[in-house]
Amino acid sequence: MSFLKIQNLDISYKTRKETIIASQNVSFTLEKGEILGVVGESGSGKSTIANAIINQIDPPGEITQGSIQLEDAELCNNEKLIQTFRGKKIGFIFQDPQTSLNPLFTIKEQLVETIQAHLKLSDHDATQRAIQLLKEVGIYDAEKRINDYPHQFSGGMRQRVVIALSICCEPDLLIADEPTTALDVSIQAQILKLIKELTIKRNLAVIIITHDMGVIAEITNKVAIMRYGVIVEQGLTKDVLTNPQSSEGKSLIISVPPTNKKIDRFTLLSPEGKEITSNSASLTKNIIKTWGIRETSNKKILNFQNVSKVFDDGSLLKKQDTKDMVKALNDVTFNVFEGETLGLVGESGSGKSTIAKIITGLIKPSSGKISYYNDQLYNDRNIYQSQYSRGQIQMIFQDPYSSLNPRFKVRDIIAEPLKFYQKDLTQEDLQSNIHDLIDIAGMSRQSLDRYPHEFSGGQRQRISIARALATRPRLLICDEPTSALDVSIQAQILNLLKDIQDELHLTMLFISHDLPVIRQMCNRIVVLKDGNVCEINDSESLFNQPQHSYTKQLIDLMPKIESLV
Repeated sequence: MSFLKIQNLDISYKTRKETIIASQNVSFTLEKGEILGVVGESGSGKSTIANAIINQIDPPGEITQGSIQLEDAELCNNEKLIQTFRGKKIGFIFQDPQTSLNPLFTIKEQLVETIQAHLKLSDHDATQRAIQLLKEVGIYDAEKRINDYPHQFSGGMRQRVVIALSICCEPDLLIADEPTTALDVSIQAQILKLIKELTIKRNLAVIIITHDMGVIAEITNKVAIMRYGVIVEQGLTKDVLTNPQSSEGKSLIISVPPTNKKIDRFTLLSPEGKEITSNSASLTKNIIKTWGIRETSNKKILNFQNVSKVFDDGSLLKKQDTKDMVKALNDVTFNVFEGETLGLVGESGSGKSTIAKIITGLIKPSSGKISYYNDQLYNDRNIYQSQYSRGQIQMIFQDPYSSLNPRFKVRDIIAEPLKFYQKDLTQEDLQSNIHDLIDIAGMSRQSLDRYPHEFSGGQRQRISIARALATRPRLLICDEPTSALDVSIQAQILNLLKDIQDELHLTMLFISHDLPVIRQMCNRIVVLKDGNVCEINDSESLFNQPQHSYTKQLIDLMPKIESLV
């Protein structure tokens, strides 16, 4: 008999107006020592299945049919049994470690509490077990760090703490819901290696939910592809990824950015398996009329020269000690030329987003010069020269939801920068501009009268792009614009950005920790480490012949779907 057996599972959410089917006739098995990857677009039902296993389907959701068996025990709608299994036999790693840990309690308090809830151990024995767990997940100086609070750990280290919490009571089944989302490539590699090692060492059965096909290729034995609550394809990872049979499988795999070559555009497939062609040229026709035809040359559009940034605790009451200061950027120099896409890559904390915030005036540099064409962005008093450049330089943020005003309809979100930068617009011209911008973003005009919370992550990112274009920028800064998006939506957004750039002759600064995405999007790449520039090179030279050891390390750590071929 299989260790975990899910059979004909149906989950639905009943509302006043309708019943939403979250999963339908879902069936799969899992043995100890196996790692199953569950993939699919956002809303396909991946996390719903995971939550059903631990009986965490929130009302009005309910399991209407089916069976969930762990060894000989039936878990379906058995809250009393689940309570004894949750944490002890079943461990769960949540997507966001920051929200999984209580900021008011030390790591010791949280680990000891969890251990003692399931195991009858003294405070001393529970503490020793907690220290050993932290060592097992790769946290150095565990005896000291166990007394720290969550905010004193990096994102990768917090994720290790969450993994320690999930395995503290020797579970047999480990469920990881997007455990590497928003982690840089080196931290991601560490987390995946850790899960692999724990699977072998503890003979775990593991379910990994992810949108990253590279992660699936790197770590799983089996894979299940979901769409609209249904498993459309499942099998051995190598078989499914190299020869998908379903249109959804083909669509996901063809959308994965290749790690071994550069392509012009991502191929997009419809649910029926037919190729979707781009219509960007027709969408931008009206925009070009309004903006005028822009020619690009090899002019220097941005000069970032010897820029440093030091952060301190901001205290005005005590003299600053250099040891309390963090040097985010150290004498960074690079140029951006008209019409190109320059990539910024590096681990978390390397200074990528700091550069973007300095260029847009969100934070001030400590030293150095930044010029947009021939105009300095900061004057002698280090004040941002917003009058000219603010509209010319726009930014697409990592999290589209938090960057959009939830109280504004989409129409008002796009209209706001239009009215600010083009004060002479008539009401008729304003509405015409709004329609053109939502068209180019690939959204229906009916969406203009809806609020941000009514859209998916990919749709919200399209709205952010439309808003950024409203000021007619020449330089577009994209800060992790596809982070946390599933692979097919990511391909759509990347194609859209490429099409817009080609048609409107934009220049882009593209920031990402996703190296395959950087390779596909960028002409040149700047590699950053600890606030220092390690290497600047054209993208193909950098990937094929990296000059710096750190660059080579990052490339080697990339999860590669091509490794299965």
